[in-house]
Formats: sequence, structure tokens, C-alpha cells
Amino acid sequence: MAYNWHWGVFLQPTATGDGATYLDWMIQGLKMTVALSLSAWLIALVIGAVIGVLRTVPGVWLSAIATAYVEFFRNIPLLVQLFLWYFVVPELLPESLGTAFKQTHPVLQQFLASMVCLALFTSARVAEQVRSGINSLPPGQKNAGLALGFTLAQTYRYVMLPMAVRLIVPPLTSEFLNIFKNSAVCSTIGLLELAAQGRQLVDYTAQPYESFIAVTVAYLLINVVVMFGMRWVEGRVRVPGYIGGK
Repeated sequence: MAYNWHWGVFLQPTATGDGATYLDWMIQGLKMTVALSLSAWLIALVIGAVIGVLRTVPGVWLSAIATAYVEFFRNIPLLVQLFLWYFVVPELLPESLGTAFKQTHPVLQQFLASMVCLALFTSARVAEQVRSGINSLPPGQKNAGLALGFTLAQTYRYVMLPMAVRLIVPPLTSEFLNIFKNSAVCSTIGLLELAAQGRQLVDYTAQPYESFIAVTVAYLLINVVVMFGMRWVEGRVRVPGYIGGK
């Protein structure tokens, strides 16, 4: 294969004349991916925990609403949801809010729409993990909490959730990794995250192999950091006698 490898392309100044190098573009894309994924993950954890708990409470209506939430966000493709949040939702907001959104900086528009989309999509998956963790606990734990005089809310907070969270750290690790990979979809609305910067580099340099090898290595590094971080968390919170406990 007659291909001219040129790894030094990353140190060359960009053709846009902005004083940056192509390596700077890749670093900017990496920062955008990390910022987007972490912010969306924090929102997803909070919402997912609440929805997951509601799916296990005795109230029929609360459980039904939580189930509808999960089914809605799990069964619509992520790309479709992204387009809805970026193109459709601003038109459905009150005129003042919609206008304010459209008048913000384009990058901020893309970031906010992407963050909300990723957060709600992932929260539905987190909710299922939380529900499964709670349902895997022995019924006696809930009964013991109520017998001690705790309210139902206190039983969830002090007895069931602390145990359930420990059990679902491994599947949550998978969801945490997925949110970084799903962030690549956000390039379809123009957000210059890691994958989009890789494609932009190809457009300007015609060096596709170097570009996407660098993007691949960057994603692998993110995954390695997340895996070791979550493994450390799992080791710190594991309970003897349960999954992963000693």
C-alpha cells in the first residue's frame, strides 16, 4: 500500500492560521469529550437513582411514571434524541427561553443539547441498574428497616440504597464507559469533540490513518483510566459475602 505516513503532522500549525497545531485540535477535542461526558454522567447518576428507586416503591402511579420514563428514553435511538433536543425542543420552549437558547454561542448550544441528551439517555440505563440492585437485596433488609421505626424513605436512604449501590458498581462502570463512547454521536450537530476533531484533521491534512489512530488511542486511554478508577471504587465499597466481596 503506497501511503505516506507522517506522524509529524500533529506538530504542524493548522491551515486556519489560528496559531494552533493539529495536536492542539486533538487535545481540545479530548477536553470537550471529557467535559461533556463527565457533566452528563453526574446528571444521569442523580436522575437515574431517583427513577430507579421510584420503580421499586409500592405506589402504582409513581412506579408507572418511572417505567414510562425508562421505556421512552431507552427505546428512542440516541441520534434521534439528539436531533430532538437540538432542533425541536428549542422551538417548543416558551418564546423567551427558545430565543435565549438560539442567541447563545453555537458551541454552548451544541454542548448543552448534547449534555442533556446524553444525561437523560444514560439516566434510563442507570435507573435499570439501580432497580436491579434494589430488587436483588433480601426482602428482610427492607422489613428490618421498617421494624426499627424507619419510614420508607429512611429505609431506602440508610439501609437499601447503600447496599444496592455497592452491588451495581460493575454494571455502572460499563455505563460510564458507554457515555464516553456515545459522546461521539454529538459531532453530528457540529460539536467538536474528539471524533469530530479527528475528522477535521483528516479534512485539512489528508492523513486519515494518523488521525484516527490518535483518536483510537485517546479513547483507549480514557477507558483505561475509567476502568482503574471504578475498580478502585469497587474495592473500597465492596461488602464481604456479596458480589466481589471477600
